[in-house]
Amino acid sequence: MDPVLGRFFDHFRRLHEACKTQFAGLDSTALDWSPGEGMNSIAVLATHTAGSEKFWIGDIVMQDPSGRVREAEFTVTGTDVAGLSRLLDSSLATIQGAFERLSLQDLTESRTSPLDGVEYDIAWSIAQSLQHTALHLGHIQLTRQLLDVGRVKS
Repeated sequence: MDPVLGRFFDHFRRLHEACKTQFAGLDSTALDWSPGEGMNSIAVLATHTAGSEKFWIGDIVMQDPSGRVREAEFTVTGTDVAGLSRLLDSSLATIQGAFERLSLQDLTESRTSPLDGVEYDIAWSIAQSLQHTALHLGHIQLTRQLLDVGRVKS
């Protein structure tokens, strides 16, 4: 793996570890808890994060269809920590495999989104995915904090 892509991969890996830390030890009821109407649970956020990574890195960058159904990510319930960890591990494996096949020269190439036909540079797609993962880690962290506060007050 190119050293630059390796640093990006390490960042994805650290974000995944931080996600797993946030949901470690939670049961399915806690994973499905939402702080309010129209807000996502930790299970939904982790599932969506994994799906989004597979889309941006697999479907777009590597042009390898994942079969992702985005809408289903927002209805997930009843999963457990092991299931969420497997989803994140699978998306991280997709990223690793892609980064092992890419070179720095590839980063300027364009790819067409299978959803809307819009063209994206590979570099932009990687940055988008990394930013999106970091954003949802923040959502997971806030949801865990609210969950924990609610438990203390109960």
